[in-house]
Amino acid sequence: MSSTQQPSSSPSSKKQTLFITSLIVLWYSSNIGVLLLNKYLLSNYGFKFPIFLTMCHMSACAFLSYISIVFMKLAPLQPIKSQPQLLKIATLSVVFCCSVVGGNISLRYLPVSFNQAVGATTPFFTALFAYLMTFKREAWVTYGALVPVVAGVVIASGGEPGFHWFGFIMCISATAARAFKSVLQGILLSSEGEKLNSMNLLLYMSPIAVLVLVPAALVMEPNVLEVTLSLGRQHRYMWLLLLVNSTMAYSANLSNFLVTKHTSALTLQVLGNAKGAVAVVISILLFRNPVTVVGIAGYTMTVLGVVAYGEAKRRCR
Repeated sequence: MSSTQQPSSSPSSKKQTLFITSLIVLWYSSNIGVLLLNKYLLSNYGFKFPIFLTMCHMSACAFLSYISIVFMKLAPLQPIKSQPQLLKIATLSVVFCCSVVGGNISLRYLPVSFNQAVGATTPFFTALFAYLMTFKREAWVTYGALVPVVAGVVIASGGEPGFHWFGFIMCISATAARAFKSVLQGILLSSEGEKLNSMNLLLYMSPIAVLVLVPAALVMEPNVLEVTLSLGRQHRYMWLLLLVNSTMAYSANLSNFLVTKHTSALTLQVLGNAKGAVAVVISILLFRNPVTVVGIAGYTMTVLGVVAYGEAKRRCR
C-alpha cells in the first residue's frame, strides 16, 4: 500500500522567502521612514535647511557605500575607466542633487500625502523625456494610461487643503528631475563598458553631490551651522535624529538595490505603487493633515493610472 506524499517547501525555499520578505520590510521602512523624518525635521522640528539635510544624506551614502562595497562585498566594485565616464557621472550627480533637494524643499510646504501624489507622476515625465531626448515612442495605449496619472494630480491639487504653490513647483520639479536623471543615465552610461549598478553609481555620485551641496548650503543657508548647533543644545536627540535620518537615506538605496536584485521588475513595480499608498496613510495618521474626498479621489486615480501604465508597457513589449 503506497501513500501519497504531500509536497513540502524545502528549508532553503523558506529561508529565501523569509530573506526576501525581510528585504521588502527594510525597503518599506527605510523609504517611508526617511520621508516622514524629513517632513518632521523640516516642518515640525524647526530644522529649515533642506540643502544641508540633503548634504548629510549624501555624506552618509558616500561613507556607507564605500563600506558596503569595499569591505562587506555586497556588490562588486566597478572602477571608473575614463575621464569622460567620470564627467557623465558628475552630470548625473548634479541632476540627482536637484531632484533630492527639490523634494526636501517641497516637504517644508506640502503634506507628505500630496507630495507622494505628485511624485507618482514620475512615469509621465519619464515617457516625456524619453520621447524628447531619444525619440523613443510607446504604444498609444501606453500614453493613454498616463492621462489619469496627470488628471489625478490636477484633481488632488484642487482638493488639497494645504496646497502651496512654491511647494508644488518644487515637488513637480523634483519629480521631473528624477525622471530626467533616469533617462539621462540610460543615454550617458549606455555602453557595456560604462554601465554601473545602482550601488556603484551611488558610491561615485555621493561624494560629487557633497562637493556641490557644501558651497550651496553655505551660500543659500548661511546660518545653518549656528542654528543646527543651537537646536542640538536645545534638543538632546537632535544629532541622533540627523544620524538616523541620514542612515535611512542610504538604507533606502541599499534595500532598493537588493530588492531589485532578488525579485522581478513586475514585483518591484507593484511594491513601489503600494509603498506610496502606505506612506500616505501613515503620514496622515502621524501628522494629522486634513484630507478631502476630492484629494483622495485624485490620488487614487493617479495610482491606478500608474498601475495601468506599467501593465500597458509590459503587454506592449
